[in-house]
Amino acid sequence: MKTIGVDVGGTFTDLIYLDPETGEMGIHKVSTTPDDPSQGVMTGLKALMEQSGIDPAQVTQLLHGTTTATNAVLEAKGARAGMITNDGFRDVLHIGRHQRPNHYSIMQEIPWQDRPLIQRRYRKTVPGRLVPPTGEELIPLDEDAIRAAAQELKDDGVDAVAICFLFSYLNPDHEQRAKAIVSEVMPDAFVTTSSSISPQFREFERFTTAALATFVGPKVGRYVANLERALNDVGVTGDFRIMASNGGVATPRMVTENPALTMMSGLAAGVLGGVWVGGKCGRNKVITFDIGGTSADIGIAVDGVCAETDARSTSIAGFPLLMPMLDIHTIGAGGGSIAYVDQGGAFRVGPQSAGADPGPAAYGRGGTQPTVTDANLVLGRLEPGDFLGGDMGLDLEASQKVIGTLAAELGLDPLEAAEGVLTILNANMANAIRSRTVQRGIDPREFSLVAMGGAGPLQGAEVAQVLELPEVIVPPHPGITSALGLLVADLKYDVIRTQFQVSETADLARFNSEFDTMEADLKARLAEDHVFAEDVTFERAGDLRYLGQGYELRVPFDAGDISEASLQAVWDRFHALHASEYGHAFRDSPIEVVNLRLTARGHTKPFDLPVYTGGGSLEDAHVLTRDAVFRKDGSLETFATVVYRRDLLPLGVPLPGPAILLQKDSTTVVPPGATAKVDKTGSVIITLEAKP
Repeated sequence: MKTIGVDVGGTFTDLIYLDPETGEMGIHKVSTTPDDPSQGVMTGLKALMEQSGIDPAQVTQLLHGTTTATNAVLEAKGARAGMITNDGFRDVLHIGRHQRPNHYSIMQEIPWQDRPLIQRRYRKTVPGRLVPPTGEELIPLDEDAIRAAAQELKDDGVDAVAICFLFSYLNPDHEQRAKAIVSEVMPDAFVTTSSSISPQFREFERFTTAALATFVGPKVGRYVANLERALNDVGVTGDFRIMASNGGVATPRMVTENPALTMMSGLAAGVLGGVWVGGKCGRNKVITFDIGGTSADIGIAVDGVCAETDARSTSIAGFPLLMPMLDIHTIGAGGGSIAYVDQGGAFRVGPQSAGADPGPAAYGRGGTQPTVTDANLVLGRLEPGDFLGGDMGLDLEASQKVIGTLAAELGLDPLEAAEGVLTILNANMANAIRSRTVQRGIDPREFSLVAMGGAGPLQGAEVAQVLELPEVIVPPHPGITSALGLLVADLKYDVIRTQFQVSETADLARFNSEFDTMEADLKARLAEDHVFAEDVTFERAGDLRYLGQGYELRVPFDAGDISEASLQAVWDRFHALHASEYGHAFRDSPIEVVNLRLTARGHTKPFDLPVYTGGGSLEDAHVLTRDAVFRKDGSLETFATVVYRRDLLPLGVPLPGPAILLQKDSTTVVPPGATAKVDKTGSVIITLEAKP
C-alpha cells in the first residue's frame, strides 16, 4: 500500500509519499502553477515517484488538497452563474438579513451587494410555492416558466444555474423537477439545487451557499476531471480523494456534485496534520499555526478534536456558507506578504502578497517589493545558499535593496525596518490567535503552538513569546504538514435534516425515523463509492437552542434508538454546553432541536512516523556560525548564531538559541533565550523563556 498526499498552496505545491507497512516516506516541493494548478501537481508527482522509486501502478491512494474553489471566490473568477427561484424572491441574495457585517460603520463593503456571485439580470423567478411545516405544495410548479427561464439563461451565455426555492429543505420535489428541466434545456451547464447542497432552514444562507457552489462548480469540475485524466495517463489508477472543508476526504463524484465541500480544502488538511503531530508528541491542547507564502491559517484542537464552525461564523470572502467546516481562521500574512507604507503613513505588512510569481525579491525572479522573506534574509535568519535544501538560492543583494528602499521611506535603519516587518507580522498573527482563544474564554498559555508551513517555523517562536505560550512544536517536515494531514484524514460524509422539535413535546418516533433514514442514505452513498461498511462508524448530533434564540449549539446524540433517558441526556449536555459558552444556562426553559446531523466516517488505517534515533552530535550537525539580528530587551542586537542541519541533530540534546535549523522544506529559528531539542517523533520542541 503506497499513499501520496498532494497539497496545493499559493506559492508551493507540497507532496508526501508514505508506505504505512514499511514506514518508508518521501517528500517533495515544487512551485505552484497558478494558471493551471494541475500542472504543478503532475510535475511534482512525477518527480516524487521517480525519486522514491515508485511504480505509478503501486499507488493505492492519492489524496489531494485543492485551492481551486477558494481562489475562484477570493479572486471573483468563477462562472457566469444564474438562479431560478420563486416569484417575488429574486433579491434574497441581495437583501440578506438587513444586517451589515459591521453594524456601526457607514463605510464598509457588503460582499453580496458589492460583488454578487449571481448578477441580478441572471436571476429568474417562476410560479410555484411550498409551505411549512411539512413542505406541502401551495402553488404548483410552472414547468413552462422554468423552461423559458432556462432558455433565457442559455441565450445569455450562463454556464451554471442554481435552483433555489423556499422551504425546499422540507420538500425537495420542486427543486429536483426544475433541475431536470433546466438540464434538458442546458445540457452542458452545471446545474444544482439548494436542497442538495445544504438542506437547512435560513433561506438567505442556503441560497448563498448554493450560489457559491454554482459560481465555482464549472471550474472545480473541470479541474477534477483534468486531474483524473492526467493521473490515468501516467498510470496512477488508485483511489483519488479530495480534502473537504469538514476535515474528511471526499470522492471526485461528491466534489463534482457539491463543489462547496472544498471551500477550505487545503486549510483543513493543515489543521489535521498539525493536530496529529501534536498528539504524537503527547500534547492534547494545540494551536496549529500554518504559514505559507500568502496566508497564515490558525486552528484550535483539544484532545485531538478540531473545533468546528457554526452558522454564526461560517463564511468565505464574506459570503455566509452553511456547510460543515473546521474552524480555521485565515489572515493575509505569509512569507510573501508585502511590507509598505499606506496613504496615511502607517507601516503595514500584508495582506497583499508577492505570490509565487514573481515572488519576493529574494527569489531573484524580478520581485521589486519588500516582503517578509526579504526581511528574514536581511536579518540573517535564512541561509542564502541553502533554501529548499539547496535546490533554490536566495538573492541577498536584491532583498537588501528593497528593504533599503522601505527603510528610506520610513526614515529607519535597514535592519530596524527589516525587524519592524517581522514585529508587525508577528503582532498580526498573535492578535489572530487571541481572537480564537482569549476572546472566546480560552487561555492560550495552556496550549502548545504547532508551527508549520514553509514560514511557520521561522516566526513560530517569536509569536509564541508574544502570547506567553510555553512551547512550540515544529513537525519533522513542517513545510509539507498539510500534505501529511491528507494522509491521516478519514473519508467523511455529512448529512443534515432540519427538524424543529421542542423538548416539551419531543416525538421520539420522529427522531428515530429521521436518523434511520439519514443512515440508510449514507450507507447507500458509501456503497456507491466502494467504502466497506466494516470500516465506517456513524456519529449523531443535533443543533439545539433555547426556544426563541436565533442561533444554535451542536450537541452529540447517543447511538441506537432514542429513548426518554437518552433524550434527557441530550438536554443535560445542551445546558452544560450553553453554560460553558455563555456563562449561564436556563434549565427551566424549553429546548428546540433545529437540525439533526449524521456523519459517516470511513477510518484511515493508523500509522506512525519513523522513530527518530538521532544523527550524531551537535558538532556533526553544525554547518556554520553566522551573525543574525534579533530584538532583545527592546533593542536590536547582533548574535553569533549557530546554523545546524536538522536531520543530523542528536536526539534529546538541549540546543540553546539563537540557532537556525536547516531542512529542505523549511527553516526553523530558535531565538535567544529559547532552547530546542529533538523529540523521538522527529519533531523539534522549542521551550520558551518564561517572562518574570
